[in-house]
Amino acid sequence: MTSAANPAPLWQPDPDRIAAARITRFQAWAAERHGAPAEGGYAALHRWSIDELETFWQAVAEWFDVRFSTPYERVLADRAMPGARWFPGATLNYAEHALRTAEERPHDPALLHVDETHEPTPISWSELRRQVSALAAELRALGVRPGDRVSGYMPNIPQAVTALLATAAVGAVWTSCAPDFGARSVLDRFQQVEPVVLFTVDGYRYGGKEHDRTDTVAELRRELPTLRAVIHVPLLGTEAPEGALDWSAVTSADVEPVFEQVAFDHPLWVLYSSGTTGLPKAIVQSQGGILLEHFKQIGLHCDLGPEDRFFWYTSTGWMMWNFLVSGLLTGTTVVLYDGSPGYPDTAAQWRIAERTKATLFGTSAAYVMACRKAEVHPSRDFDLSAVKCVATTGSPLPPDGFRWLHDEVADDLWIASVSGGTDVCSCFAGAVPTLPVHIGELQAACLGTDLQSWDPQGKPLIGEVGELVVTNPMPSMPIRFWNDPDGSRYRDSYFEMFPGVWRHGDWITITDHGSVVIHGRSDSTLNRQGVRMGSADIYEAVERLPEIRESLVIGLEEPDGGYWMPLFVHLVDGATLDDELRARIKRTIREQLSPRHVPDDIIEVPGIPHTLTGKRIEVPVKRLLQGTALTKAVNPGSVDNLELLRFYESLARTRGAGSSAGQAGPPG
Repeated sequence: MTSAANPAPLWQPDPDRIAAARITRFQAWAAERHGAPAEGGYAALHRWSIDELETFWQAVAEWFDVRFSTPYERVLADRAMPGARWFPGATLNYAEHALRTAEERPHDPALLHVDETHEPTPISWSELRRQVSALAAELRALGVRPGDRVSGYMPNIPQAVTALLATAAVGAVWTSCAPDFGARSVLDRFQQVEPVVLFTVDGYRYGGKEHDRTDTVAELRRELPTLRAVIHVPLLGTEAPEGALDWSAVTSADVEPVFEQVAFDHPLWVLYSSGTTGLPKAIVQSQGGILLEHFKQIGLHCDLGPEDRFFWYTSTGWMMWNFLVSGLLTGTTVVLYDGSPGYPDTAAQWRIAERTKATLFGTSAAYVMACRKAEVHPSRDFDLSAVKCVATTGSPLPPDGFRWLHDEVADDLWIASVSGGTDVCSCFAGAVPTLPVHIGELQAACLGTDLQSWDPQGKPLIGEVGELVVTNPMPSMPIRFWNDPDGSRYRDSYFEMFPGVWRHGDWITITDHGSVVIHGRSDSTLNRQGVRMGSADIYEAVERLPEIRESLVIGLEEPDGGYWMPLFVHLVDGATLDDELRARIKRTIREQLSPRHVPDDIIEVPGIPHTLTGKRIEVPVKRLLQGTALTKAVNPGSVDNLELLRFYESLARTRGAGSSAGQAGPPG
């Protein structure tokens, strides 16, 4: 959707709001100190930030008072992608920056924890720092050293934040999965990085029910031979299992904090890709790269500071949780919600925003559309006067979602549809507090992000759909993948199509006024409610069933904001796809993976199409289901049986253009 379709903005910040925005103050300061343009607004600042990349990131480090314990030799030693080297020589610690507000405002809330009772419980800055300091000392006593991996199997609770920060304080490497992940999904991730410590809960609460995880935890302990210690968080009130340490015992001391000073590019955490073509990629991001990127994103783009409260609905298995924790960097109070996004009713997240006085409320586009469908009236039923911005991610916010937020939340609401990725743990495009909001559009590319839309030949496009590419390095790009010694998996993932240029896998349009429209994935990654999932995980679970010969799963972004995820199954001879088999398939996926992985429909097919080298064809099937003609969806010479694709072409016609068979959220 371009400016021709939407000449007038839905929302425009008033002059007072523009003047008060931190990004405005940053621009004036950077103009005085570093030669940034004083005039021309955001567009001029963005141009400068990519033309003068090193000066821009130096300015960010100075503006946010990044504490380098040893100085850097230069900002960027090499611009090559992959392989850019940021701030060589510098040492610092992420956790030290995340906790420094405790020095100035020890008794203010650092965290607000909310469960399904929706009653907020505060944790002060001083208490958070005390717990982190105590836990870091215990980790050191357990022999945890810089570079060791520490894993968490916990929901979005304060203990998870404490564990992450204590890990970073020691210089160890954090990695986490949400407790709705089944054992196989967790092991596919954690076994790659060989953790020495596992933080775990006994279970979790979701949708008004308790979900016991003791058997899963026991399996994780058996299958992770590198573990030296297990630390038990009794969320459901059970005793620590034999051989495990209790959370209260390892966080009770009152000791001075010790923050290991590590190199700028020292690993901070490992995030995971969806695992579409096998094991999830273990993506390693650095302490310094994340620190600078999140200072910029949260402090300038989200416009958050000490007086703000930052709520984003997320789980510890999604990069938005790591991003949310970084709200601490700007002295912002972070709201942690542990529970169902729609319990006890669809309006649940608005109730949490009201009770926590959230100033930035982040959610998924799917949740916004579910509220619209359920005829929720947030401004009528809740006091949302504190909310300055509603941000959405996970999938593009449809035009009706923009209109609904404007009409039902506030007509003076800053609506920030944002888009980025686990791969950089940040946004490529989205929130800018000083720019207008146009319906269906992300406001602009982010500072320091050389975002472009390219055609297949590498030609930049304006007003046309192309591949999302980034043509200069960002500090939070992965320093490497785990277990990828020659870097080949890393290069293949982002730099194969355009050597030396990051290709992300989204279709985008950059409009003539600089906004960005996201059209969905240009690859076969499943993306439900913002959580990217791997088809390979689903195939592994389903194809253990004796009746299933082979399967194919596709995720389809719908025009109305919904998401349809059908599972196609090719049965063995004599098997029948009846209600009992459908139920067993769903139960298997739910138990072995998570409720989010359960398909919307299970459809029998005469066969699964493959490439000539035997790989399942996912992207062409997705294109067929989106209505692309068979001749344009696939190269006929690359398919083992072209006739099998005609089934999906016919199904697309049967469903009809614009129909929605999917659901906004995961099945229960």
